[in-house]
Amino acid sequence: MEKLQNAIDKPELNEDEEPPSTKHFISEEELIQELIQTRLEREKPHLSIRSLEFLNQYFPEATEKDWCNWHWQLKNSVRTIHQLSRYLDLSENEIRPDHAINNNLPIRITPYYLSLLDKYDAEQPLRKSIVPVLDEFIISPGEASDPLREEKHSPVPNIVHRYPDRVLFLSTGFCSAYCRYCTRSHMVAKDKCHIGTKAWEPGLQYIRDHPEVRDVLISGGDPLTMPDVHIEYLLSQLRRIPHVEIIRIGTKVPVVMPQRITRPLLNILRRNHPLFMSIHFTHPDELTPEVKDACEKLANAGIPLGSQTVLLKGINDEIPVMKKLMQGLLKNRVRPYYLYQCDPILGSEHFRTPVEKGLEIIRGLRGHTTGYAVPQYVVDAPGGGGKIPLLPDYFSGREENFVLLRNFEDRVFRYPDFSK
Repeated sequence: MEKLQNAIDKPELNEDEEPPSTKHFISEEELIQELIQTRLEREKPHLSIRSLEFLNQYFPEATEKDWCNWHWQLKNSVRTIHQLSRYLDLSENEIRPDHAINNNLPIRITPYYLSLLDKYDAEQPLRKSIVPVLDEFIISPGEASDPLREEKHSPVPNIVHRYPDRVLFLSTGFCSAYCRYCTRSHMVAKDKCHIGTKAWEPGLQYIRDHPEVRDVLISGGDPLTMPDVHIEYLLSQLRRIPHVEIIRIGTKVPVVMPQRITRPLLNILRRNHPLFMSIHFTHPDELTPEVKDACEKLANAGIPLGSQTVLLKGINDEIPVMKKLMQGLLKNRVRPYYLYQCDPILGSEHFRTPVEKGLEIIRGLRGHTTGYAVPQYVVDAPGGGGKIPLLPDYFSGREENFVLLRNFEDRVFRYPDFSK
């Protein structure tokens, strides 16, 4: 105790009396080398154990460098039922290689996303979302090839102008993976290739001629499947239009082909702020180390990330599954944005839930987890009515000058509302 008190009472040494440190200062050269090494390690693509095992089993002639190259991923994508049967034991309901109509189905699955599918379980959520089934040929009442009537709101090719101050720019008809419930299946089924820069000019001119357009959403297809030079051209052309304030990109590439998020692409995106990105997520099983790495790179490039999720029967229509996905997105620096009711495209009945199911899920999230993890549940109205938000009925009526409100625990509270 006496020693401790002496140490406390002892005055501090001044700078001149301070004994020299036994550690040497790091030189400028060593510091630069350390920074370079840190950056290289940070930019090195992730290769999870699952990916590595899949690579060694099905592509023994390919290297890890090949696997991490997005061009290789596209080149080696599964595009036919026959190819798919090499990796999966196809069930009775899944389209088999000898089925007469399989050539009409648009199929594309990258090797990376294929590695996430269960070989034997046809009921696995990710597998159900990407592998074609016979149910797709059952047409139900209310379904249509273009239920949102986007063509009706298309004043020029590749532009959809449904809302007053924003437009949808359809930059390509190509995707790196074709989801079976895709709203634009009528488009990607016909046009499985890039549109090209010349075809964009009418759309760009339309935006130039309409000063009310302040927000442009680039979609497709998937714009991040285009070459860097095309992405840079389109972004730079939009940036030159004075009244275009923000640009958004809708994509699933960081989820199905995270290898695409390269340094050159990030540099292009970084040069065109303010830029937002809406990423299509379906299930928590998509939140892999590779996807985490891709989202981190995008967020570090200053791009606000939001998620778009389609509510799908038997895939993500349970509260625990949706909560895990939304909380996982936040951990990966992605803010949950929209939860969509599945659009009534042709042959989609097996994917669609009752609207009440979506309300049930929102009720199961609100108050039970952070508000940041609660997306906005919307129905995109058939016929071109636009997105209509839906909420559980928390307003329970009035009692004289009090509003009756129901909370997340189903308890009713009285809020004084004497205002006139």
